[in-house]
Amino acid sequence: MFYIDKIKSKKILKSTLIQGAEVFFTTKESFIKTKDNNYKDITKENKSDICSYLKIKEEYLISPKQTHSDNIAFANTLGEYPDTDALILENPNFAIYLNYADCTPVVLYDKKNNIGAVIHAGWRGSAKSIAAKTLDKMNSNPKDVQALIGPCICFNCFETGAEAIKALEETIEKKEGLFCKKEEKLFADLKGINAQQLKEKGVTDIDICPFCTFCNNDLFFSYRKENKTTNRISAVLKLIS
Repeated sequence: MFYIDKIKSKKILKSTLIQGAEVFFTTKESFIKTKDNNYKDITKENKSDICSYLKIKEEYLISPKQTHSDNIAFANTLGEYPDTDALILENPNFAIYLNYADCTPVVLYDKKNNIGAVIHAGWRGSAKSIAAKTLDKMNSNPKDVQALIGPCICFNCFETGAEAIKALEETIEKKEGLFCKKEEKLFADLKGINAQQLKEKGVTDIDICPFCTFCNNDLFFSYRKENKTTNRISAVLKLIS
């Protein structure tokens, strides 16, 4: 179950599912990623607060350069992670985060081996099964893995084209209830599709966030609703040693 918590009086979103690692999603109050100079000081302050909360130095908070790919990397060292849309974390001294504004955040945690991953799954990443591929790369037993599907654009708001629908349909065997057509418009459930990809890999412990970035725009940023905003929410993961 997802619930609102706070860091320094600023809202974050958590789930009761994962207890073995520190996992949360930032909001419009606690966001740490922007290209807008008007918000640089706010994100700098928020990042400092989050690192204090995680008890790490700021340079140990790692984020890749996202490109809507299905490229996956292990965050074993400090430095650049170009062209990467999923990071796997094994080192409890580091923390990782990826950024979103309608795309689907997916967090995986192997409770037996204390390994985690954060995944950026927009429709392109979802169509490449990036969450399932990350699970494979973790080399975890799916029965040991807990998954969070974070706040993103919901089924009713994600109108898309026939090309995207076809590509997404091809990633899963069970498609019922995940696609629809209303008044000649096509819609897809990105949360449900990512969850189904993981289920078909054997993951059974999945918590799906009820919030929509478009509908709940007071709490989260939406690329579609906010005229291509460069502000982002983030999914943050730190292992507990």
